[in-house]
Order: sequence, then C-alpha cells, then structure tokens
Amino acid sequence: MPNRLIRGRRALTLAFFGLAACSPAATQSIPSADTAALMHTVRVLAADSMEGRAAGTPGGARARAWLRERLRAIGVVPLGDSLTHAFPLGRGGEGENLIGVVRGTATPERYFVLSAHYDHLGVQGGQVFNGADDNASGVAAVLSLAERLRAHPLGHSVIIALFDAEEGGLRGARAFVANPPVPKASLLLNVNLDMVGHSDAGELYVAGTSHTPRLRPPLDSLAARAPVRLLFGHDRGGGHDDWTMQSDHGAFHAAGIPFLYFGVEDHADYHKPTDDPETLTPVFFGGAVATIEAAIRMLDKMR
Repeated sequence: MPNRLIRGRRALTLAFFGLAACSPAATQSIPSADTAALMHTVRVLAADSMEGRAAGTPGGARARAWLRERLRAIGVVPLGDSLTHAFPLGRGGEGENLIGVVRGTATPERYFVLSAHYDHLGVQGGQVFNGADDNASGVAAVLSLAERLRAHPLGHSVIIALFDAEEGGLRGARAFVANPPVPKASLLLNVNLDMVGHSDAGELYVAGTSHTPRLRPPLDSLAARAPVRLLFGHDRGGGHDDWTMQSDHGAFHAAGIPFLYFGVEDHADYHKPTDDPETLTPVFFGGAVATIEAAIRMLDKMR
C-alpha cells in the first residue's frame, strides 16, 4: 500500500445493486479460514529470497512465478492466452499482472474483480522489506478465496487479479482498468484486499460504502456476526484518513466502478523492514478472510 499520508456507473451497476432479501445463512456464525494455509503463503512470499518483491526485480519475478503456479493448481483459468498480462513500468521496464477467472454459474458474463497487489518495497539500504502484511497477507487471502470459489462458485464470475507495481502509483491496477480483458461495463465491483493479516485490536475496515451506499445494508448485517470487528469508514472527505485512492481499488473508483476495500489501519511495522510473518496475528487473519468471503457471497445474491 502506498504511503497513507497522501490518501486521499452506469445503469447496469445500479440495477445490480438493488437489495435482495438475506438468506437464512445470514444469521449463522462464520467459521475462520484456514490460518495454517494462509500463513504458509505469507511465509513463501515474505521470505528474504523474494527480496521484497519490488516491481521489475528478480525477486518480484520469483514471487510471480510461484503465484502463477498456485493459480494454475487452484484451477483459476486465464482470461485470454495467458495468466500474465504485462504493462510498461517506464525506462524500458515491465510490470506483470496475474489475471484469471473463476466462472459463475448464473450470470457468468458479469464480473466481480477480487484483487490484491503482490509487489512491495524491495531492498533498501541493505535491508529486505518483506511486506508480510503489505501485501503478502492480501495475496494469501485472494488465493484462499479463489480456492473456495472454485469449490463453491458464485452466480457471478470472479476475476482473480494479482496486481504488480501498486507501490508508487497503482500502476498494475491502472493498466488493467485501461485495457480490461472483458468489457468494462461488465465489471460490477472491485473487492480489493490490502493488509488484512495484522490487527492486535481485531479490527477490519471496509471502505467504499460512502461512495456506493447500497452496499452498506448487507455489510451491516454481516458485521453483527463476523469473527472480527468489521468497521466502516476511511472513504470520505479526502486527507490522510480517506483511503479511496490509497490502493488498487482507487483505479476502479476513478473509472466509475464501485469498490469495497478491506484492510487494517497502519501499524508499527507498516512500510518497515520489520513487516515479517512473525508479526501477523493469525487468529485475526483467519477471521478477516472468512468475513471477506461471507461479504462476497452476500453481495453475489444482490440483484
């Protein structure tokens, strides 16, 4: 996630976001996600051998190769000829997004985009910035959710997007929105995950409902039964408390595509070389991913 000191559609979408009645499952408790699997992914991505996963570096390429194989193993299929979608970084360099899809069962031509960025800050001053929470945690969550969606698909299709070069300008997400692999009008919602693994207070924020108020009622219902404390905010008024443009969802918002961003507030290890796997809070992490899955499934039922 970039430095938060600078934080800042159309008829089809509005028709989609009419509310449907909640299913009986809405009153049931939500079991945690598999924390061991989540932490395994974080440990791989946040290992020193990945060299902080900076865009355009060998460490970033190693992380991308591992992620590409994980997506294939899960059964995420390409949109187009390849899971890899390159875009220019400038000065002759290239970034590479990983883009695939889990097909929906009812309206497969309409899409959610489930995203997280896999890059981080690389090596600075001889220190590796491993980015365990920022954003190996979000990537681990997306992989876990992709596996769940493959086993139990939504009615809508879900584009699985692992973006490169988020740090320093949301460049991977901007490249995706500028040249999407499906018609832009079919992109109903971006659910972006960035820093979902570290909260000593057990608090997970969801931003975006101020921009699209019809998303709020089902999430209010979810908050009452979530295994973490689900809070709203950081999406209005500009300034350092407004996260609207602070991660990849900002590129979707700028294009008029609704978003929900799930993440935590800054912590002591944010953008520091101490953001290592050992600093994450696994119980919260598992609860956060389970809450996000429940939210996506509730949103899928909205018509």
